[in-house]
Amino acid sequence: MKLPNLDPETINRIIEMAWEDRTSFDAIEAQFGLLEKEVIALMRREMKESSFQMWRKRVTKRNTKHLSKREFIAGRFKSHNQKT
Repeated sequence: MKLPNLDPETINRIIEMAWEDRTSFDAIEAQFGLLEKEVIALMRREMKESSFQMWRKRVTKRNTKHLSKREFIAGRFKSHNQKT
């Protein structure tokens, strides 16, 4: 998968947002234009294999990573660095 050229600061921010439990893939897509499969590819490329596996196991069990699966919308935490 061909990922867009991203500067190191942007890559770090995407990784940070991907690790956050309450930041959805939809928010990452809105801010950086990366689909969920592209975020997964980026995480696989940028992380050690063991860290990537730990992240995938964690994300797979989180309904909060997908807006459509959330039980809440209003009142969620929003980072000051997050656009949407």
